[in-house]
Amino acid sequence: MPNSSLQPTPISAPKIAIIGAGLTGLFTATLLERAFSQMNDQKMNDKSLIPEITIFEKSRSVGRLATRYRSDSLTDKNWQWAFGAQFFTAKSASFQQFIEPWLQTGLLQPWCAQVVSLTPMSANNQTPDIHLKEQWGSTQARYISTPKMTSWGRALADELQHSTIKFNTRVAPLAGYKQTLANKISNKTELFDENGNSLGHFDWVICTVPNSQAVELMADSGFSEYVKITEPTMQACYSLMLGWNENQPLPEALSRLDMAWDVAYVQDSIIDRIFIEHHKPEHHALLPSMTIHARNDWSEQHVDDDIDTIKAQLLEAAQRALNWNTQSTPNQVDCHRWRFAATVTASHKEQLGTLVDDERQWIVSGDWCGQGNIESCYQMAAQTVAAMV
Repeated sequence: MPNSSLQPTPISAPKIAIIGAGLTGLFTATLLERAFSQMNDQKMNDKSLIPEITIFEKSRSVGRLATRYRSDSLTDKNWQWAFGAQFFTAKSASFQQFIEPWLQTGLLQPWCAQVVSLTPMSANNQTPDIHLKEQWGSTQARYISTPKMTSWGRALADELQHSTIKFNTRVAPLAGYKQTLANKISNKTELFDENGNSLGHFDWVICTVPNSQAVELMADSGFSEYVKITEPTMQACYSLMLGWNENQPLPEALSRLDMAWDVAYVQDSIIDRIFIEHHKPEHHALLPSMTIHARNDWSEQHVDDDIDTIKAQLLEAAQRALNWNTQSTPNQVDCHRWRFAATVTASHKEQLGTLVDDERQWIVSGDWCGQGNIESCYQMAAQTVAAMV
């Protein structure tokens, strides 16, 4: 009789939980489905390799590429603001290959913006000082999602074949497994929602939320890499959104014929960058719209200030940067506070990369494990899949 100990262990597709339907979670689900599909092909369509992926999202939407818009009842046109990430880059060959299908459909488009350096008005300078900085081009392209920055996340979710997204579901901390690891059923982790309801048993649990939320989820859980989750620090960012009516005069800095621009890096100000939304590809039908990001260090210093006070301070800084008068004052004004916007890592430290607890089969991932940008979301997703498959 053959020795049963020498028989190959049958491969089966695990049940996988992904906490967070941001881009890291969506990229992870996409790459996992592709990896298991390739394994399926190699095993001659072995149905046991079809993954069962469940994505738990505490909000009601996916993607984390925030877009806000308002409609003008007189013109039926919209103001629109990408008040989170404005664009992303694709520096690695693998990420370039990954985004190619959406570039082919036009959902993703390169943004060849005219970029200027802008110094606001001061006591000695009665007009903003604007100088050409660079032209974004194909050498190191910046990409946007159209018609909204949220469109790509929704497309990623719609294209998933073997993944289910459960919205408005907040996963409870995993602390209950610190003392009960040896007693886990078939090495599976049972997740619960915040009300104590079971969400099911899973072979792998992948946490893709911001690191402050990951700290809460993994606190006292016995996660082997827990200390590393606490290492990165996050800085806040305030986003100011401005809009003008159709045919309304625009501020001096926008209406200059000698210096048309799309993006401004602002000097000597609490403002960091200015983005003109209606200049972006496929955005020409928008009413004049502008998104302004405050400096991260200033935002962090004022993260708990009253939002109306912040809005007033940013409006004053924007007026000095753009030089509007009573006719060209924006009639749409909104402000949003991002408490955890930018990852701050010490220059002498390497990127964390995904954090894996092989014994529990838990993985903590996210853009903050890399450089804090959208390409980092992809890189951490790829690392997660490599660790599992």
